[in-house]
Amino acid sequence: MALDIPSAKQWIETFWQQEVMDSLAEYVRIPNKSPHFDPDWEANGYMEQAVQHMADWVNAHALPGMQLKIHRLPHRTPTILIEIPGDIDDTVLLYGHLDKQPEFVGWHEGLSPWEPVIKDDKLYGRGGADDGYAIYSSIAAIQLLQEQKIAHPTAFILIEASEESGSTDLPHYMNELEIIIGSPSLVIALDSTAGNYDQMWVTTSLRGIMLANLKVQVLEEGAHSGMAGGIVSSSFRVLRSLLSRIENEDTGEIKPDFLQAQIPPVRRKEAEYAGQVLGNDFNTMFTFAGDGKPLTQDPTELVLNNTWRASLAITGADGLPSPEEAGNVLRPYTTAKLSLRIPPTADPDVVAAGMRRLIEENPPNGAKVDFDFEHPSPGWHAPLSSDLLQEAMDHASEDWFGLPSVSIGCGGSIPFMEFLANKYPQAEFVVTGVLGPHSNAHGPNEFLHLPTVKKITGCVASIIEKWADR
Repeated sequence: MALDIPSAKQWIETFWQQEVMDSLAEYVRIPNKSPHFDPDWEANGYMEQAVQHMADWVNAHALPGMQLKIHRLPHRTPTILIEIPGDIDDTVLLYGHLDKQPEFVGWHEGLSPWEPVIKDDKLYGRGGADDGYAIYSSIAAIQLLQEQKIAHPTAFILIEASEESGSTDLPHYMNELEIIIGSPSLVIALDSTAGNYDQMWVTTSLRGIMLANLKVQVLEEGAHSGMAGGIVSSSFRVLRSLLSRIENEDTGEIKPDFLQAQIPPVRRKEAEYAGQVLGNDFNTMFTFAGDGKPLTQDPTELVLNNTWRASLAITGADGLPSPEEAGNVLRPYTTAKLSLRIPPTADPDVVAAGMRRLIEENPPNGAKVDFDFEHPSPGWHAPLSSDLLQEAMDHASEDWFGLPSVSIGCGGSIPFMEFLANKYPQAEFVVTGVLGPHSNAHGPNEFLHLPTVKKITGCVASIIEKWADR
């Protein structure tokens, strides 16, 4: 039997409205920030609350033979593993996470990170799209197959709680889980981006990331700017000079050779097609201020800039008083928080060594420079999809969206994907998600686009169905 798509669409619509939405809204209310942002997460108890909330929902919607276990290790976030027995001798693994980014500022009036609001087919609030929906979509997809009596492989659903901190905890669980899960032939990860809400977007690469605090100190204490200006270096100028070693301040181009990567021809071809699909959408994809616009009007280059080339963002600063409190003082230091995205195939060890040399050697005017960085998380380059899987993804997107799928790299990072790829080298991967234009994961006004998440749920079911048919 094949999925009856019209009845499946109605089933998913009803299931989401009646069985998912209330629970997902309650999850949004839980401020279970990832351990990197809430060091006291154990004492605060929000992570445990979120884990129990989702586990209770799954158990209330238990499928025949299903087993759910919350795995725990001392001082590490819990991990949920759900096993749903299948009809054929094969295994698929579905992945998501439930930990959240912090609140951020700039939420529109009437919106906030911890209060769910449904408006214009969007569920606003932190964590719904990134990616609290994953466990609900995974259960719904398997239940849909069973409702229509479609044979499916054994499905494992893995939900971690440290992804926003670099998946620091999950590898410690994997030896135990590996014995249980075995060797899945297909991994479906529901934690990625979408270029639009018109079709399914499949991620074929992820950039890695290095986070660092760069502190430049020129004085032990602040000095009158009139007395010290022209004698003592400005810490901001020295910082600016050091940043210019990394990027061209006029174009944003990253300079060092160790941060460059050869772009595989197949990925360049994907970027060309994705650029054609997106076209002028880049001009409205973000809330540009004033006369702001993308770095170039070539959509292919924008795709490659965002997916295969390194980029730098300054995400925070210290040592800078607010304008209202800024006196005429030459400040003793400036600290900048750096978020450096690195190419998918860049070697993290080479990046770490290269960045330390680049920043710390010969600082301007002999300033004291502290470059405190986390070891870079690796990127990921997906194995090429088989013709069968590519056909399954295209058919799924056409059935549920009306257009074929689009393959594209993702500018963000899912640190655990490289780990999964190394652990399951024989597996194929479908990495997809609902984070389309303006969905603002990590920022203000994050929303889950409800029509899209329902269609992605259907796509997951369709892909598993076609995968089982092979």
